Amino acid sequence: MRKHRKSKMEDGRWTGMRNIVVYFHSTIQIFIHSFILLAVLSSLSFAQFQLPDYEKYTLPNGLTLYLMEQHEVPLIYVNAIFPAGAVWDGNQSGLAAMTAEALLFGSKNYTKEEIEQTFDFLGAGISSGAGVETAEVSITFKKDDFDELFPILVDVIKNPSFPEMEVEKRKKRWVAELDQAKESPRRIIRNYFNKFVYGNKPYGNPVSGTKTTISELTAEELRSFFNLHYSPSLSCFAVVGDFSIEEIKSKVENYFPSLPKVDLPIMPKNLEDAPPLPPENRVLIIDKDDARETTFMIGGKGVAWNNPDLIQIDVINTILGGRFTSWLNTELRINSGLTYGARSNFSNYKYGGTFYAYSFTATENTVEAIDLTLEVFDRLHKEGIDEETLASAKNYIKGQFPPDYETSGDLADLLTTMFFYGLDDSYINDFEEIVDAMTVEKAGEIITKYFPKENLQFVLIGKADEIRDKVAGYGKIFEKNINLDGF
Repeated sequence: MRKHRKSKMEDGRWTGMRNIVVYFHSTIQIFIHSFILLAVLSSLSFAQFQLPDYEKYTLPNGLTLYLMEQHEVPLIYVNAIFPAGAVWDGNQSGLAAMTAEALLFGSKNYTKEEIEQTFDFLGAGISSGAGVETAEVSITFKKDDFDELFPILVDVIKNPSFPEMEVEKRKKRWVAELDQAKESPRRIIRNYFNKFVYGNKPYGNPVSGTKTTISELTAEELRSFFNLHYSPSLSCFAVVGDFSIEEIKSKVENYFPSLPKVDLPIMPKNLEDAPPLPPENRVLIIDKDDARETTFMIGGKGVAWNNPDLIQIDVINTILGGRFTSWLNTELRINSGLTYGARSNFSNYKYGGTFYAYSFTATENTVEAIDLTLEVFDRLHKEGIDEETLASAKNYIKGQFPPDYETSGDLADLLTTMFFYGLDDSYINDFEEIVDAMTVEKAGEIITKYFPKENLQFVLIGKADEIRDKVAGYGKIFEKNINLDGF
């Protein structure tokens, strides 16, 4: 559910000290130590994780500024977010992603080489990129280097130069990368799945574009996209780290003098309209004639970020496919050995989302793996969740929650996300309370309401001639060729 959750070991294992034997001299000593330990543990009150204190300002030019002091290490993280994702691409898929990356190709006062060399010399980092809905620019540096590096960030997002030579060089590499990505279906299946679910609606736009659309982009088109989407009045900066709030606020204000506010770009057509759920199961086969395995996604519509049940949906998904010991991974990997991994996920957007289960298996095992996935879906709906399973998932998700925000960089990313999606502090501060309040009865309601079991959408990348007839029973068949169509 949360975009910030990091890839970690899904199945916790004790890897600490071994072969340590503690000898007690008598049975009574064992009893005394155990009694003391129990008394101490029972007296502890474990506080829920809370969002650290921060201050929020709106500067005269409309820029929203979050400032959070974190003094554990002498570093500062800055994250800037803009309404400049792929949903605004229109028929120029990849425009948002290319524009975001090209911000670092040079600016009015700094060449690409000067930017890279300065950050490298100071051991700092700078990055930019775009996703489905937003673009972000981030930097991290030692606190003593603020006055040298922050001006570069400001120039990059206010005065990018989009040098034509650099844009053309990147386009050629980009096209080659799109070709290379087709060799790894796991990297591109989400593009096909989103397009299959959303059709021509903006959420179906592939972030990385296609070979044709990327090849046709020009530096001038990147500049035009930038002018529409990167105004300070549309953006948010989160600064987290070892600094004084008043000092940093004053410095940031100096770099962003009062300017006329710019209206939000016109929303893409139909962005707020959820796609109608197809009235039947459908199967999209992407033919890869040299494939020896089938990669598949099964699912449909999901939920938006502002859904009031978002946290409890995540608890149920943890059981279904959100951890190593999930039902899907247990059945497809551990019990049957059909795959190295199986997961399920809700991808949340501002006005919608998708749900999918995902795995891959040898071509000859395609039907068996899909059938097992559908059996797990069916089990979720027919048997529901018992108390023991729910308690395990609640403990797991609460244990994973604080580490999601353990660094200043994580917190900077969180604050800009809260800004864009309109989340308040309760998103963090009430998390554990909402998890704890979940009951078996509520779990049943969540499953029925949000976890699809009918009108499922199947996307398969594999050898069509060997799987076409076998999967025909799942729904109406559509076909594409990975080398000729789409992404």
